[in-house]
Amino acid sequence: MLLLGIFILALSLGSCKEKGGKDLEEGEIHFTINYIGYDGVVPLEMLPKNAIVSFKKDKVLFEMTGIGKSGVINLSNPEKGIYDTYYSLFTSRYYYTAVAGEIFPGFEAMEGMVVKKTDNTSVLCGFNCKSAEVTFPGKSDRVHEIWYTDEINVENPNAFNPFHEINGVLMSFFFFLGPSELQFEAETVYKKEIPDETFDRRDKYRRVSKEDIIDEMNKMKSL
Repeated sequence: MLLLGIFILALSLGSCKEKGGKDLEEGEIHFTINYIGYDGVVPLEMLPKNAIVSFKKDKVLFEMTGIGKSGVINLSNPEKGIYDTYYSLFTSRYYYTAVAGEIFPGFEAMEGMVVKKTDNTSVLCGFNCKSAEVTFPGKSDRVHEIWYTDEINVENPNAFNPFHEINGVLMSFFFFLGPSELQFEAETVYKKEIPDETFDRRDKYRRVSKEDIIDEMNKMKSL
């Protein structure tokens, strides 16, 4: 679903690095990715090992790509009305453009989840973070924990992912892809200038419907 695959933390929380100070308005967050319960045919070594989130005020670019740049990119640029999901697998390249307020495709397995904020706190990559517990209907015995911070200044950072009710930048979180769980853990946060064109619409992708791009994503699991 957007994204994808699933991870077992590659680095401990203590190894997370922050370069550039707090209250950032522009920069990058680098995540490690681990895959739990993966049963796809595509070898794990071909799947993305890292994800990068580039941010600048209210603009966000999420990139999770592996060998040959195969993977998923999510782009949110409210200033230009761009809310795109890009999917590529080898030579196949597609994109879907959503409307404001629409959850990006690929998150079907996250539907119905319940998010409960807690009083727990921690420090990840030098940022003070809060936690929330996530459960799913019929699976209340398993509780997933996510961490987020309000010390990185991104407007509506989760407007187009399943954690839209969390008003903070995610630092440790997960997504489901079929029976697999992708775990993302912030490794490094950089303060850096992000060119405006980073958030422009990509070319060389063929525009398709939401249903079609979801079908293409699902094909990845049966290769």
